[in-house]
Amino acid sequence: MNFLELAKKRYSCRSYSEKKVEKEKLDLVLESGRVAPSGVNKQPQRLIVVQTEEGLEKIGKACRIYNAPLAIIVCGNKEEVWVSPYNQKSILDIDVSIVTDHMMLQATELGLDSLWVCWFDPEIIKNEFKIPKNLEPINILALGYGDKEAASSNRHDKLRKPLEETVIYESY
Repeated sequence: MNFLELAKKRYSCRSYSEKKVEKEKLDLVLESGRVAPSGVNKQPQRLIVVQTEEGLEKIGKACRIYNAPLAIIVCGNKEEVWVSPYNQKSILDIDVSIVTDHMMLQATELGLDSLWVCWFDPEIIKNEFKIPKNLEPINILALGYGDKEAASSNRHDKLRKPLEETVIYESY
């Protein structure tokens, strides 16, 4: 499968079977995050893998992961991130989002389904998982095997704006 086919295959899964994610697949997903690029190669990501019933219940206090059997809390280290000298913008969200995207697409290639969660209470996550103050939970990646039919890869033809509406050549 080429990259565009892979990208179109991935969808936001909101219903998971009880089947556990195999260690070999999890290791490949995590390795995909490890090799993701980051500003000045700072690699500020810290990943908390949660797969026990107790841990998943803790996540459930902060958000919905739709009974996914595994979730990765993707955090960024505020002390290890590149900051632009021009506008003092931290790229923490960007760096950890690239990591999350790499892991999500790797999961898709391995036959796993995923959901990228940004709607969660970060204070609950910080408290439940004893996250140090220098780390910020940015998103949660739920992983597992969907128990319903996957969204059609052709859905993008109707759900996405045409390129003419989003691409500008040379200048506005």
